[in-house]
Amino acid sequence: MFRKLLTLFVFLACIGLFSVSLMADDTVPTTGQPTVQEDTGHSSHAAEAHSELPYWSVIPFIAILLSIAVLPVASHKTEHWWENNNNKLIVAGVLGAISVVVLLAFGRGHEIYHTLIFDYVPFIILLASLFYISGGIVIKGDIHASPLNNSIFLFIGACLASFIGTTGASMLLIRPLLKTNSERKHVVHTVVFFIFLVSNIGGSLTPLGDPPLFLGYLKGVPFTWTFGLLPEMVFAVVILLVVYFIWDTIAYKKESKADLKKDDKNAVPFDLEGQVNFVWLLGVVLSVAFLNSNYIPAIAENPYLGFIREAVLLGLIAVSKFTSKPEFRKANNFTLGPIQEVAYLFIGIFITMIPALILLEANGKTLGITERWQFFWATGAFSSVLDNAPTYLTFGSLASGLLTPTGAAPLTLGQFIGNPAAEEILKAISVGAVFMGANTYIGNAPNFMVKSVAEENKVKMPSFGGYVLYSVGILIPLFILITFIFFL
Repeated sequence: MFRKLLTLFVFLACIGLFSVSLMADDTVPTTGQPTVQEDTGHSSHAAEAHSELPYWSVIPFIAILLSIAVLPVASHKTEHWWENNNNKLIVAGVLGAISVVVLLAFGRGHEIYHTLIFDYVPFIILLASLFYISGGIVIKGDIHASPLNNSIFLFIGACLASFIGTTGASMLLIRPLLKTNSERKHVVHTVVFFIFLVSNIGGSLTPLGDPPLFLGYLKGVPFTWTFGLLPEMVFAVVILLVVYFIWDTIAYKKESKADLKKDDKNAVPFDLEGQVNFVWLLGVVLSVAFLNSNYIPAIAENPYLGFIREAVLLGLIAVSKFTSKPEFRKANNFTLGPIQEVAYLFIGIFITMIPALILLEANGKTLGITERWQFFWATGAFSSVLDNAPTYLTFGSLASGLLTPTGAAPLTLGQFIGNPAAEEILKAISVGAVFMGANTYIGNAPNFMVKSVAEENKVKMPSFGGYVLYSVGILIPLFILITFIFFL
């Protein structure tokens, strides 16, 4: 298992070297020293190329979304082929390479470098640390899988997500929830609501909960400001828990008497092992909270110093390995498959979505977004299929342009605070980015990880399109209610 983890990090190192070469190609001058006039002409040409990124450049991104949606369900052959994570990497690599060629042709090598080094690598190392460390915590036991107990599980997870991150809470609780429901046949809806509540909406209250809020914190939004999202979070959590309880009560009645009797017979009180990993999880939280430019000003001058955080996270993974008994992860049926799947797919997603984000930022003002409800839905819609962190920043930039007086320097996100109109828009952007990450499997990384863990435990999860039907039927009506109550 550790060898697989090492292979994953070698893969990340290769990505880093590839990115460095791209950066070098993009910045090293050609043979011969250009004159001032030639350099100016080159800069003008580059600026013109940047403004002309074509709309067809988003085709690889659309293709990777279609691959995720179609290949698992197109036929038995493609389903079997897609189950192999290496094949996912092939698809992501080919489509990512096409985007790289297009972006380099239009002078966008810097965006590739920045996305891979400063977005993807920290993103996957943070997920890997939360995934691996939480895998060493064993919550033993098998309580009665009643609708009430399942609802309590979801509620606890939603509360934890804001303080140990949606990934940490998801990986800590998904396996015991699956174990509790292992005697039941109707389990899929429980995992879907788990993704809604624990992997997304529960991470609303602190910058540690979800990446968009953390980026806002780095941009000057006070740590405690997100506590103001409590009304929206409570409203959403209560509605979803009520819907889930009714749904699970109906599903519970459909279970066979034999399965319910087996569930009663196998009931065992909860017990906890591997508690030392809570210390390492706390280390992850503190690293994310304090190893940044807010507390280490030198990082603002030299962004590479920010990788101190990633070095600490890798160290915490190693410490977790050597302080946890192997049988703990074995008891959790722990494998590196889920984090490999996320790493392989999201390398393609991160690269192919660059043109989409560039076009969104360049043409955002033409969308006519001026009202709070429009920011909520626009941010949420793009967060459903793009990474919600850069989407959050893109619409924050759009709001800044809208709110900044003519001729004045653009407002930073931190300067939104204290301006009632600006704060309301920032709230709409924040809620849209966090909540609507639940709309698709790719809206937030923990979604895919929970899906993968569930499938490893023999739960047949819905396809990409099947999951979207759940979100359209359950989440969209909820978001419409939230619009009328909070953003009109």
